[in-house]
Amino acid sequence: MLTEKPNSNTLHLHKMSALEIVEIMNVEDATVTDSVREVLTEIASAVELIAERLEKGGRLFYVGAGTSGRLGILDASECPPTFGTLPEMVQGIMAGGETAMSDAVEGAEDDRSAGEASMLKNKVDHRDVVVAIAASGTTPFVLAAVEFAREQGAATVGLACNSPSPLLDNVDVSIGVPVGPEVLAGSTRLKAGTAQKMVLNMLSTATMVCLGKVYQNRMVDVQTTNKKLIRRAMEMVSELGEVSTEIATELLQESGNHVKTAVVMAKLGINSDGANKLLDEYNGNLAKVLETT
Repeated sequence: MLTEKPNSNTLHLHKMSALEIVEIMNVEDATVTDSVREVLTEIASAVELIAERLEKGGRLFYVGAGTSGRLGILDASECPPTFGTLPEMVQGIMAGGETAMSDAVEGAEDDRSAGEASMLKNKVDHRDVVVAIAASGTTPFVLAAVEFAREQGAATVGLACNSPSPLLDNVDVSIGVPVGPEVLAGSTRLKAGTAQKMVLNMLSTATMVCLGKVYQNRMVDVQTTNKKLIRRAMEMVSELGEVSTEIATELLQESGNHVKTAVVMAKLGINSDGANKLLDEYNGNLAKVLETT
């Protein structure tokens, strides 16, 4: 597998100075963007599939082991605060469970039965979509999970840095991002991890845009859980609603700190009940509310 082969550009890594090491790492990392660019069509297809399932009430599961699993959990955990999603809408599952987030769990990635059990525990069914992540494309835990998910009728997406690979051969949408040998042979937390993070950023962000959780380029479903986010919400209401910061603050309070509601109140001159009714009518899509009223 390419991800396991020694990199001919770094065979003398042990003899390099600190500057030389970081320079060669930077050169290698620069190739990742080009690799991801080659599969944008596949990534877009995955986004359309995920958005379709979520719009109908399904859930998105990221499944992986090691770095791949941690990246999936990271992306899932960012969705509630950024896009106001319920925690169950986007979930991360990794071999070894919560313990493996910080400590290696020996043999976890080789446990096929645990992969199946993770899908069974979460009651994955035909409404859901599973994004299976494995740099090698051969991880038993991940392969078993995605195979079980397919049997339940779930939509499946595979993300791997070896192509072809067993994972990419057994999913509805295959995203193969060959990044070549790592600077440190076999250390797929490096280029492979960077490529996976880039793809996951695209999957979640583009999906949420398609679901109407973004207006212009603003995160209008943000949860105001700290002072920074409250300030960000106020600025969005002021700019998008075209009102002063004082009025924006008042509208936010009246709306229960819900940016979309406050913007509709500002733009249409209505109360929070009326704004919420319109948002419910258009499934929370702020753009549709403002464009059709």
